[in-house]
Amino acid sequence: MTVKVTSIVHGAVSIVNAVATGFGSAMGINLQVTVEITSKKGSGMIFQKSGGHVMIKKIIYDILPSNFINNNQLIININSEIPSGMGLKSSSAVSNAVALACKSLVSNDIDDDFVLNSAIDASLYAKTTITGAYDDSTACYYGGFVTTDNYKRKILKKENSPTDINAVIYLPNYKKRGDVTRLKLLSDIYLEAFQLAYSGQYWKAMILNGVLTSALLSNGYNITRICLENGALAASISGNGPAIAAVVRQSEVQKIKSMLSNFDGRLIVSPSNNQKASIVKEVG
Repeated sequence: MTVKVTSIVHGAVSIVNAVATGFGSAMGINLQVTVEITSKKGSGMIFQKSGGHVMIKKIIYDILPSNFINNNQLIININSEIPSGMGLKSSSAVSNAVALACKSLVSNDIDDDFVLNSAIDASLYAKTTITGAYDDSTACYYGGFVTTDNYKRKILKKENSPTDINAVIYLPNYKKRGDVTRLKLLSDIYLEAFQLAYSGQYWKAMILNGVLTSALLSNGYNITRICLENGALAASISGNGPAIAAVVRQSEVQKIKSMLSNFDGRLIVSPSNNQKASIVKEVG
């Protein structure tokens, strides 16, 4: 018997970075990761595009029973629209999508908390996250706004984001990141930013996060400032960077794109996302 599962999980951008305090906030965007896993009689794993990252293999071995792995050949295909290593939650989206696909292979009942925890455990094991990135994982998985306690893996608030906004994302041609441990120097102010997000003042929270993170990671504030001066609702380094995300009304997208096109890098425009992760299972 051949079984094919296809999972789709979207990306996210930061509202408040959680490294400083363990409390974070993020917003889902429409860039997506698609994971296809096909199981059929045989053995071994075939990664169609690249070798299996330690995080991905950890998820597979944690979720799939050993007898299932030993008696089936797994063909794994991962496609991502999300640039990796830029602060756009690529690792969270991929780990969620792999965990969701694996769970669906062996069960028709999907436990969201189980999927999220499996993905986070593997991310911590592979050292792709410091806090567990529960804010990023839940924003990718559920969409909308989330505010979370990352260490307790608890959603403190979740709600849909506006549907008439876009994230205009600037991706510099360099991938340099600053020392993220510096963010703890201003943990009390990051906590204030988090409290703004928790009270629903997401744009104020994101703007404050942008000021703090730019200063502490020694990234220039110029691009963020230009976005705000030209009508962005908010703008900030996303995650630990170097991507900068500006939240923009549809009417202001072209203006922001025009301003940022003068800088050395590339641009992505993505609508906000409120769709939960999805799965399709085909048995043949």
